[in-house]
Amino acid sequence: MCPPTHFDVTYSINPWMDPDKPSDAGLAMAQWERLRDLYRELGHQVEVIEPARDLPDMVFAANGATVVDGKVLGARFRHVQRTGEGPRYLSWFQENGFGEVCWPEHINEGEGDYLLAGRRLLAGTGFRTDQRSHAEAQEFFGVPVTGLTLVNPLHYHLDTALSVLSEDEVMYYPAAFSPGSQAVLRELFPNALLATDEDAAVFGLNAISDGRHVLLPEAATHLIAELKDRGFEPIGVDLSELLKAGGSVKCCTLELRDE
Repeated sequence: MCPPTHFDVTYSINPWMDPDKPSDAGLAMAQWERLRDLYRELGHQVEVIEPARDLPDMVFAANGATVVDGKVLGARFRHVQRTGEGPRYLSWFQENGFGEVCWPEHINEGEGDYLLAGRRLLAGTGFRTDQRSHAEAQEFFGVPVTGLTLVNPLHYHLDTALSVLSEDEVMYYPAAFSPGSQAVLRELFPNALLATDEDAAVFGLNAISDGRHVLLPEAATHLIAELKDRGFEPIGVDLSELLKAGGSVKCCTLELRDE
């Protein structure tokens, strides 16, 4: 995770960002700290990277890389405002004992568009990540990669439209995907939990699951009720200030899968 010390909305690279609306770095920090503390209370180890003053979106650590089996595929960003984040995250991994580290050839925005479900990477494309990077990820990690095309600008990253709940369970918002990708998701996950328009509007799918607890925006009341019915323990979190930049629980969290 990366604290939002320098959080601000000074440019717009997604539909959620409006530089004319005031943002509150202090509130963003308080909300972020609550998320960090929740992880620790649930028994998870949290590593923190130092933020950079000129990179206000660095708080969205999920975009910094993808880690599978201790191997790190770095991130190469599409927008110039975020290009400095990739090298900073990659340096952190190199300095913290991650031996297999790859600087990518093609644009990919880390776990924003790469989500591991069991031994399969679900890979988003359409707005940010270059489809050619899917083959690059498959060769590097040695796991199958399934491409999914996003078609709704409000859901510009895969982690805004789909969340992995366990090795074989996901929840997603069908309208965020192309017809072909919807068909693939139905084939792979016939019992998936489907989000409503209201869930999607509050970023309810930008969530993290440890297989039991699911941390997600507290405004996603339908998803919270459905998760309870399926035996999960949902925990609602308020990250409304960070949503002004198009991020929530998952965006703030890069999972370090070392085995």
